[in-house]
Amino acid sequence: MPTHTRRWTALTVVCLLLLLLGELVLSDQRNSATWDEAHHLFSGYESWKQADFGLNPEVPPLVKLLAAAPLLPMHLQVPKLQGRPFQTECFLDGKAFVFKNDASRLLFRARMAVSILTLLLALLVFLATQEIFNTKAALFALALFVFDPNLLAHGALVTTDAGEACLIFAAIYALYRNAKNPSAGRLLVASMAVGLAILSKFTGILLIPMFVLLAAREVAVSAPQLRKQSALRWLRSLAVAGVVVYAMLWAAYGFRYAARPNGLSLNPPLAEYLQQVPSQVDAHLLTDMARVHFLPESFLYGLANTKITAEIDPSYFFGKVYPHGIWLYFPAAFLIKSTVPLLLLCVLGFAAIATRKLNHQRELWFLLLPPAFYFLVAMSNHMDIGVRHLLPIYPFLYTLGAGASWAFLRTNRRWAYALAALLLWQVVTSVRVFPAYMAYANELWGGPTKTHLYLSDANVDWGQQLLAVREYLQKHNIQQCWFAYFPAGAIDPADYGIPCKLLPTADTIWWLNEVHDTPSAINGPVLISDSDLAGIEFGDGPLNPYDSFKKVKPSAVIQYGVYVYDGHFNIPLAAGLAHAQQAEDMLRSGQPQAALAEAQQAVDLAPGLVNPQAALGDVLMALHRPAEACASYKTALHLALTVRPELQTDWRPVLLADIQRCSQPATGQAHVQTEP
Repeated sequence: MPTHTRRWTALTVVCLLLLLLGELVLSDQRNSATWDEAHHLFSGYESWKQADFGLNPEVPPLVKLLAAAPLLPMHLQVPKLQGRPFQTECFLDGKAFVFKNDASRLLFRARMAVSILTLLLALLVFLATQEIFNTKAALFALALFVFDPNLLAHGALVTTDAGEACLIFAAIYALYRNAKNPSAGRLLVASMAVGLAILSKFTGILLIPMFVLLAAREVAVSAPQLRKQSALRWLRSLAVAGVVVYAMLWAAYGFRYAARPNGLSLNPPLAEYLQQVPSQVDAHLLTDMARVHFLPESFLYGLANTKITAEIDPSYFFGKVYPHGIWLYFPAAFLIKSTVPLLLLCVLGFAAIATRKLNHQRELWFLLLPPAFYFLVAMSNHMDIGVRHLLPIYPFLYTLGAGASWAFLRTNRRWAYALAALLLWQVVTSVRVFPAYMAYANELWGGPTKTHLYLSDANVDWGQQLLAVREYLQKHNIQQCWFAYFPAGAIDPADYGIPCKLLPTADTIWWLNEVHDTPSAINGPVLISDSDLAGIEFGDGPLNPYDSFKKVKPSAVIQYGVYVYDGHFNIPLAAGLAHAQQAEDMLRSGQPQAALAEAQQAVDLAPGLVNPQAALGDVLMALHRPAEACASYKTALHLALTVRPELQTDWRPVLLADIQRCSQPATGQAHVQTEP
């Protein structure tokens, strides 16, 4: 390549990366804190300062450490730990850590640190496409990639998704380079990339079977007389990679088994937490590894958490809430959330392979096997909460699609017009959805205004709209309002200057136990997050206290994820849930008579919900009225078995135990019921 061409290429790459950085900065300035950012950031900060890896073992420490690194020189107020269960401790202390300091400053520094991995990923897409195909295809891939709405939605958040996409792609690219031209240095780079990917997110473990499959393919296609030698070389390489990765895992946790320093313990303890793992096989395996200290305690705890949450997190799919994920979720999410240019590039890629315009056999294996394997695992998983979990497949698809595009261009120069149109389409669709990248859906599905019809949660609403909500309220001079906010408790709208009174959400009632003074009828404006409107937390239909709002046309929709309603609204289910929670609180504080009034009011307002009936049963047991308590518990059980029973399975064993206890009142008072 001539010198002037290299310079022009380098300048173009730098400009595109700067453009990507600018998009991420602008996105940061328009997005409030999302569900997970504060607790990730606090956890990373405590890992740096106190070597504490037990505050948030849900994910490994790498991205959290990277995000918190720019905060280390700052003089910050750090909340005092209170020994609560790890999720409550980290979420609430994370909120205090961010918002008792300069929240915008902290988040900007942390998000820009995480953006380094997003910029590195974009650069790797260029380098891989250039090495596999050519420079023009690489520039095309990079230009498309920097305008991908899904990358822009998550590329500057203090979360693990973009970082994991970067490191998985880096590991496969490094392995490909080692397969082409083996060397100790290239093997070390590939091994370290695997270690970093696993330390970024537990899905990095999928690189292990990917490496094995790609190595097996390399052995299978080697010359028969060299096959044994090739097999031995790859076995040695995989063994070396395993040693490097294992050493990196321990090094990241300071070569210490205990998750927490100075005698602090996990809450709940690992042995107790492992009992919640749904699969007995997984539970026994993790228990055995813990017994011999095969992996750090925090890492094992995170693996257990992944298994547990995959079984308890509901998913919203095409207007219905499911208790677990369904296999169609990620295929549909990919088709809805991917840009039309990317989908067309995928079609071009397969067409180029079918017509043998792409004959790069080794390269095709390295570009197709990892995303296909990852996608199949995602489909079989039950944690269906966002297309962000598919981000690792995108760099492979852009690389392959760009290579296929240039393969067609070589056959007919008129393909240049089509490719230019695809690039223009990508740019326009990205600019149009700014800054609400998270709610993006492509034009085939109606665009971002229709995303909520098919998907919710982090596909639309991760709580990132508070800055836009504040702007809307100020513009309309609204000082009194109500707000059902999806991450309420983990993030307080008041911290962004939003004056609305909070309506109950599942997390504020059953997890954080926040008291709500919610009347049965309210006057608007009423703001409702898309995820709460969809019923992700309480359940949909008759279980959702905000389901009636679906029949009302909103006055406004803020960033496609917060709905504004004006008028007078009856919300008896929300009020009933709030009164039931107040009854339980009064019972805990030794006020059974006051609790009885609250529980009876809860049942009057929401007779068709399990919680008020169960709360009334608890209060009646405390008042030594077991026959009446049994009647309430039996009503609650009937509701759990007949009203969307697939979403209320956790109630059944609890209520059966309550019924058994109230049938034997001499055994003592009832426990205080909490949401399963």
